[in-house]
Amino acid sequence: MYVAAGILVIPVLWRQYRIISQHFSDLLILAIAAGVTNVTFLVALTEGEVMRVMLLFYLSPLWTVLLGRWWLKEKLSLAAILMLVIAMSGSLVMLWNKEIGWPWPHGVADWLALTASIAFSINNVQARKLGSVSMRVKTSIVWWGVVITSVLVLLMQQSPIPDSSITAWLGAWLLGWLAIVAMTVAVLYGVASMPVYRSSVIMLFELVVAAIATWLLTNEAMTLQEWFGGGLILLAAYGVARTEMNSE
Repeated sequence: MYVAAGILVIPVLWRQYRIISQHFSDLLILAIAAGVTNVTFLVALTEGEVMRVMLLFYLSPLWTVLLGRWWLKEKLSLAAILMLVIAMSGSLVMLWNKEIGWPWPHGVADWLALTASIAFSINNVQARKLGSVSMRVKTSIVWWGVVITSVLVLLMQQSPIPDSSITAWLGAWLLGWLAIVAMTVAVLYGVASMPVYRSSVIMLFELVVAAIATWLLTNEAMTLQEWFGGGLILLAAYGVARTEMNSE
């Protein structure tokens, strides 16, 4: 999928080599963070318990806010801290399962999920830091960062090329050209255009969308727990928006 997206932007990398050389170290961090995020998260989902992996990964807003405060010197108001706590509580409520226990890593999959969470936070903070760099350059770097990381992991594992049908390969290429492009541009543009604490709260809306999609597409009923957790996330997102409007 990422090779498909990356091929589209080879001309961009060729034309923007001067910009890339000027911001090489920051773009390298962005590429590594993007690659580590995607590879570790997908392997964690494959090898571990999905709910534990999701719980650990959705600690990323916490790391993003801390890194934003440290790297970007972004100040946090009391209201912003309160909204972050409400949003994180909402995600915990939505994903909580008494059989899982507290989101503390126990096995390899758990540690991979936590690594993905921290790497995703670094990805978001770097995208914000590189606000002056064009979207084309950042998306190109992210896609090829994922490709190179994946290839290195496959070489270390000495994994053969998967024996998949032509339909699966075509599906991967189409998904890369459509979904991966749209997702990456949306995330990088959004993160670069607003304080990282605000984008972190808004990104938790993914959990609400996933719950509603499951409800509509699989006929699974949304539980009271999911409604309550989703309500907390929506409340936090609304609170962040109101806080920004008042400050402006």
